[in-house]
Amino acid sequence: MATIGSKGGRRSRRKLSAEDARRMVAVREARRAFRRFRVRCFWSSPADLVIGEDDIGWVAQQLRKHGGMEGWMAAMKLCR
Repeated sequence: MATIGSKGGRRSRRKLSAEDARRMVAVREARRAFRRFRVRCFWSSPADLVIGEDDIGWVAQQLRKHGGMEGWMAAMKLCR
């Protein structure tokens, strides 16, 4: 347990720029929105579709068009 606990306080060794980190978060949020709104907005897309950085705009567009108020708010988060 002591070795596991000592790793928690160490600083990450990953070197990411702020822009790269923001893009990673945006992709993760787009993937989460795709899964969450799958039935309502993305029913015609394959269930195993992998959302990438190029798909963020498309996900936001579909959320605005078919997601209602909840989808619109999720799209706003993607397009910050």
